[in-house]
Amino acid sequence: MSDTHAATRDRSAVRSLLRLWPYVRPVRTRLFSAAFVAIVASCLGLVIPLVLKWMVDGPVAGRDPGGVWLGALVLLMLGVAEAVLFGLRRWLVARPLASVEAAMRAGLYRHLQRLPVAFHDRWASGQLLSRGTTDLMLVRMFLAFPLTFLVVNATTILVGYVILLDQQWTLGLVLLAPIVPLVILCSVFETRYAIVARKAQDQVGDLTTVVEESVLGIRIIKGFGRHRSQARAFRGLSERLRGTELGKARLLAGIWALITTIPEVAIGAALVLGTIQVADGGLSAGTLVAFLSTALALRWPVESIGFLLAMSQEAATATERYFEVMDAAEESSGGSDASGAGSSDGLRFEGVEFRYPDASDGAAPVLARIDLRVRPGETMALVGGTGSGKTTLTALVPRLHEVTAGRITLDGEDIAAMPRERLRELVSVAFEEPTLFSASVGENVLMGAEGAGDEELDRALDIAQAGFVQSLPHGTDTQVGEQGLSLSGGQRQRLALARAVVGQPRFLVLDDPLSALDVHTEALVEAALRRVLEDTTALVVAHRPSTVMLADRVALLSGGRIAAVGTHQELLRTNGEYAWLMSGADAQENAEESVR
Repeated sequence: MSDTHAATRDRSAVRSLLRLWPYVRPVRTRLFSAAFVAIVASCLGLVIPLVLKWMVDGPVAGRDPGGVWLGALVLLMLGVAEAVLFGLRRWLVARPLASVEAAMRAGLYRHLQRLPVAFHDRWASGQLLSRGTTDLMLVRMFLAFPLTFLVVNATTILVGYVILLDQQWTLGLVLLAPIVPLVILCSVFETRYAIVARKAQDQVGDLTTVVEESVLGIRIIKGFGRHRSQARAFRGLSERLRGTELGKARLLAGIWALITTIPEVAIGAALVLGTIQVADGGLSAGTLVAFLSTALALRWPVESIGFLLAMSQEAATATERYFEVMDAAEESSGGSDASGAGSSDGLRFEGVEFRYPDASDGAAPVLARIDLRVRPGETMALVGGTGSGKTTLTALVPRLHEVTAGRITLDGEDIAAMPRERLRELVSVAFEEPTLFSASVGENVLMGAEGAGDEELDRALDIAQAGFVQSLPHGTDTQVGEQGLSLSGGQRQRLALARAVVGQPRFLVLDDPLSALDVHTEALVEAALRRVLEDTTALVVAHRPSTVMLADRVALLSGGRIAAVGTHQELLRTNGEYAWLMSGADAQENAEESVR
């Protein structure tokens, strides 16, 4: 967090806010029009003191009731015109700024889909959510109010001081005296408030993360009776955020008190000096009334500086947080879009190494010198102990992570040179932890193949032995709910497997896809899956001997390296580690079956 605060001190709020211009450009005409209307409305308010001067020195001094009524009518018309113009300004900005916020949110969502998995591994989801909600709301509020009124109030103050100096330059100089201390105070306030505003927005992201994790993990929290500890953790973060917000309030209260007090002292001094000049006959009463009325009309533009600067700083930090995500490099699209594959060569790993992007320089790679070939139409089982790198290796095939060294080829074509869209049409995946979306069963399965229809859907459900779908309230149209938690683990895993095979891919990568199934269902799924594997080249992470038996050959991964390759029987005879892994799996499987 300290690094973030240092960066906040170094950056310019103006420079951060200028990055919004590409989003604002399409609605610039209405924004400029709104600013112009607001300036006219504000300057109309400065005409009122001039009318008062005319009334006091004219009709009032001359006891002319008709002139007084005329002046009152002019004042009424000026007030109505000012109100109408400010209403017009609000109408001009409401719709276009909503579209700016929507465009920024849509751009953020699209960008998040294109960012590499390594980015999402590093970032808490709550931080991303807060950037797409709270931060963009702050940006919209800034464009709607502070941006316009920083310009409007600055113009109003400039025009007002010109009028004051024209009316009585000596008194005008008295009111100019507070400018230097006010500029210094605002500069100090801006620097301090920027740091606290950034801290508060980061803490909102942390709080959002805790709320999201608590909702998604509610079964764990209830199952272990951890609601009190979770509540304490939430309360602790809330108290931190409360303290930060109180710090913001104290800063704002302090600057507002000073910005209010200093001009009031100057106005009081001008009133005393003006009264003395009127008593001496050097100044007319009407001029003094007009001068003081103009000075009082400038109170709000001056006093609002602190409030507007605070909102501008919050918008600047929100913009900075938004572009922290938008500046992250997207996944490279790959090479040319040539669709012709090389000779049928299956799946090859050639000298593949991988280390995570945030790993320390001296850390050993997760995978080192992986050389492996899965022949065309062959199913290769990948076996290894916990932490051996099996899941990481399978994630490299669809380029969820990029290899650090070496290369992976599909039918002789380097996947790094393929457009990702084409690669992910060729390769289909199913992970051990199945993820379902808040959509229907059919929509979740058909995500695996663009353009697939009911026939492909039924075939995939049949392969995955997902006949339970027919007993759901609306069949394949049944909504599965967030994360698919309305279904059992085995049901979610079968739907994830159906999603992997629905497109009849040329290459299939399965990360222990049957781990949540009971023995009998697993046997049925395996029987159906054998038919699919006959027509595809597959890499299957396996823990159970029954899953290994699906494969033509087995690769043993140990310590991030391929330790042995052969058939199941060959490795049982020749490799002690493999025999130990399989004996443990056999014992576990037999125990599970006896319990059932």
